[in-house]
Amino acid sequence: MTIYHNPNCGSSKNAVKIAEELGAQVEVVQYLKQPLDETALRDVLAKLEDPHTDLVRRDSHWTKLGLTDADAATDDQIVELLVEHPRLMQRPLLVTPDRALIGRPKERVTEILSG
Repeated sequence: MTIYHNPNCGSSKNAVKIAEELGAQVEVVQYLKQPLDETALRDVLAKLEDPHTDLVRRDSHWTKLGLTDADAATDDQIVELLVEHPRLMQRPLLVTPDRALIGRPKERVTEILSG
């Protein structure tokens, strides 16, 4: 399993901590240093159990860019947006060979790591 992680995010740090506590074999990727490319993002979307639009954070950076929900309504728009602005990717993101899940709330992290 891979955890796409932002060390400045409490939820993301919590996901890594839960993985360590459970003894799970995970690869931790700091996605701001190693952003996902178009192919990787499309792979994540194909596995994502959450609504695809949830992969895009609607935070102050989103607002600063002047974006609206219409800018992230399709998979193509989501991929384009996250390739150009990786910090808009929701975190933590947990990806296995056949599942992808946004690790919020934290109980979801335990769910995917235990399953």
